[in-house]
This record gives sequence, structure tokens and C-alpha cells, in this order.
Amino acid sequence: MNEARKPVIVVHGGAGTWHSERRQPGLEGVKRAAKTGFEILEHGGSAVDGVMEAVAVMEDGGVFNAGYGSSLNIEKRVEMEASIMDGRTLQAGAVGLLEDIKNPVCLARVVMEETDHVFVVGEGAEKLAEIFNLERKEPITELRLKYYEKQRKALREGKLQLPRLADLIRKHPELFTLETVGAVALDKEGNVATATSTGGFPLKLPGRIGDSPLIGCGTYADNQVGACSATGVGEIAIRLVLAKTVCDFMDNGKTAQEAVELAVDLVNRRIPDTYNSMGLIAVDVCGGVGAAHNSPTMCWTYITPEIQKPVAYLTAKIVK
Repeated sequence: MNEARKPVIVVHGGAGTWHSERRQPGLEGVKRAAKTGFEILEHGGSAVDGVMEAVAVMEDGGVFNAGYGSSLNIEKRVEMEASIMDGRTLQAGAVGLLEDIKNPVCLARVVMEETDHVFVVGEGAEKLAEIFNLERKEPITELRLKYYEKQRKALREGKLQLPRLADLIRKHPELFTLETVGAVALDKEGNVATATSTGGFPLKLPGRIGDSPLIGCGTYADNQVGACSATGVGEIAIRLVLAKTVCDFMDNGKTAQEAVELAVDLVNRRIPDTYNSMGLIAVDVCGGVGAAHNSPTMCWTYITPEIQKPVAYLTAKIVK
């Protein structure tokens, strides 16, 4: 039987460039999400329950690039994705290419617990949502429509021939929000879990899937070491299997904070010649908290039993 632990939860609302009109709602949103998840942990709930409910709060908030408020692709449509992982069993569930599921993270848990699969997308995922009576909701907000028009305008102004959208983002970072939402937690039984959800890259090609639903890339949890959730440019996290890399650093004796800093430094060293905005949160099995990024901002917070009133931040340890 595991010795009782003090519960911990860490939540992020995304790394990237936070626009002024979204900063305060974002800070309040991550605090609300963390409080929701931590209350579950304090009352003996599982880490899986805690991270799922925390992420669901952010999916409902309208200010984050996940669930209600997701970014639009090049065809002015939303394609959401999410994942969840239980560090006790190493079971995981993930979904992608969702158009109107209210809480993609809940559907990811259905995949984890009710199917023999890990990753289900598109029509198959939508059918699962119908079978399990998951609520649907139009995810497009007026704010995202405004961002979409600005982004398309920037592309139309002689930049449609750019070989990579990253070139445009470097020139106009204020137009692009790459935020993903995520949570990691340690419960009283010593179990860890993580969940991640996103609307994807603004103006992405239809069918593109990022790191958020890819186990080991945007999400990973293992009771032997800890848990990690990533945010930023999904292709970077995929190429470096970044969430698992953070957990490997912890497995080699690093604290959660040391591990996320090492991982962001790895991004800077190995993939320096592109737009490589990335942020990471983690918790280790001792209850240590980690948060780091190389982006201008990252919206995040954490709660432990010693913290009565959590403070939300727009920066953590910035690794250059």
C-alpha cells in the first residue's frame, strides 16, 4: 500500500504570445481549473479525475485554444484534439479531428477506459461520443473569428507563397496563439496523471494533428517518475518526443523543474533554426513542480496543500 502523499496539481493554459484582452481571463481560468482539480485530489479523488476535470474547465472557458474557443484551420473550421494518461497503469486515450465535442478530454478518457485502443480520430471518435452521450457544443467564438480574419489578411498581403507558415509567425507573432491547455497531478495514493487538449495550430491544414493527442509527445505519465504536459508548436514536441523526454530526465534523477528546463534547452539546441515556441509543465513523484518555456509567455499555475490561494503566472522559467 502506498504511503499517503500530499496532492499536487499543475495547470497550463498555453505557451505562446498572450494577447492583452485574454491575459486576465486566462489567469483566472487556469486558477479556476487548478482549484477544480485540486478539490478532487484533496477529497481522495484520483489524479486521472483531477486532470480531466481541470482540463474540462479550460475547454469550457472560451479564452483558451481548446474546446470552446479553439483556433480555426485554413478552411475556417475547428478540428480539436486531446489526450489523457494514467501513470499507475500506463493506460492512455486520445482523440483528434473533433468538430463539436464539448469536452474532448472526456472523450479521450472514454477511449482509454472503454476501448482497446489509444488513439481514435474523426468519424470513429464522433461515433464514440454519440454512444456515450457526450455533450456537443459549437466551439467557434467571436474572438477566434476575429483572430482568423487577421491571420488570413496577413497571409493575403503577398505572403501566400511563403514556404512555411512559421516564417509568417516570426514576423507577426501577435497574430498567432499556439496555446494548448493541460494539467498534471499527483494524488494521495502517489499516482500521477496528465491530460492535454487543444484546437490546434491557427490556419493549419485540414487533417493536421499535433502533439497534444500523441502519447509521449504532448502527454506522458508514469508512476515511477512523474507526469508532463506540453504546449507550443506541436511538430517540435513530436520530433523530440518531448513529454516522454521530460519523464526520462526525471527517471535519471532530475527534479520536475530541472527536467522541464533541460527539455526546453534541448529544443533550443536541437531545433534552433525554426519557430520553436514551446512550454512544459511537470510534476515528479515527490510532489515537485516544474514549469519552463522559451516562448514570450506561458499561462500557468499550481496548487499544493501549503498554498491556500494559488497565484497564476504569465511566465515561468524562460530558457533561452
